[in-house]
Amino acid sequence: MKLFFIREKENIYGGAENYLSRLLSQLNSQRTKFSTKKSPFPRFLPSWFRVILFNIYLCFTKKNDVYFSLERIICPDIYRAGDGVHKVFLKHVKKSRFNPLHAIYIFIEKRCFNKSKFIIANSKMVKKDIESAYCVDPSKIKVIYNGINPPRVEITNREVYSLRTKFNLKSDRKLIIFVGNGFQRKGLQSFLGILSKLKQDEFDAVVIGEDKNIDFYKNIASDLGLSNVQFFGKRADVDLFYFISDFVILPTKYDPFSNVVLEAMSYKNVVITTKQNGASEILDPDLIMSDHNDFSIATKISELLDDKNKMDLIKNNNFLISKNFSIARNARETIELIRKVLNE
Repeated sequence: MKLFFIREKENIYGGAENYLSRLLSQLNSQRTKFSTKKSPFPRFLPSWFRVILFNIYLCFTKKNDVYFSLERIICPDIYRAGDGVHKVFLKHVKKSRFNPLHAIYIFIEKRCFNKSKFIIANSKMVKKDIESAYCVDPSKIKVIYNGINPPRVEITNREVYSLRTKFNLKSDRKLIIFVGNGFQRKGLQSFLGILSKLKQDEFDAVVIGEDKNIDFYKNIASDLGLSNVQFFGKRADVDLFYFISDFVILPTKYDPFSNVVLEAMSYKNVVITTKQNGASEILDPDLIMSDHNDFSIATKISELLDDKNKMDLIKNNNFLISKNFSIARNARETIELIRKVLNE
């Protein structure tokens, strides 16, 4: 019997890939034997066809192996629902009805949840969605919140000065950032709308992430008169931006549990997101938007921009909360579940 971790593709910037990398590092430190399985099928194939082929490949090669899957597959032993519930996702994010991928995902998803011996939900929101969407026995769904590595402590004044100088980010101006790929789902248009409603204009804003329609969002920023917003695309040094920023705003339409929230909290940021983000469960209720169009949050942000003491209190509280969500804690709880299956 072998333990395999299943992930269809690699993306060095992806949340699931970062999670898997951290988990495998913990398993290595405990000398736990495992392997990984990724899709052997070429990327030029249609995504829906690759999903079908990948499932056939996995099920035919499984034998007596134990599958810990981060993908929706029809033959998992443990499934980590890091991507949430696709059936619920489609209620929040508009997708083409003519793309067969969505119907295939729902077909596989139902069997994935029913076949799994255990399901890991990374938020109570996801657990509730699984139960309501597919009538899954709640006793086999375990909530294990995401974990992150500690923030960098060796960031130097030289690094900070270089970053601020390169991008003209003044130290006497508050910095508000957005981090996420796929701007429609992550709510970038709402982020820009919120900025346009702030009563202050003495701040800088940065958008970090990638989207094929980035010019559309740049035009929105221009139309809203937001000349203080810069778009930086994907960055490997996001931690530096967290370190110098004051607010991280993620008005996402649907997120099982965004690591951006935890990462930003660990660098002492005020963090704002929607209740459709499972990570909102660990935030102050006053900082949670009812949905991505809840622009009333701009009033709260303006209040904090004018009240440094209150803003600093929230920053410090967020930092303390984030310390409870280590990758070591996540890995420990996950490994306990894996061993239950291996010892059956």
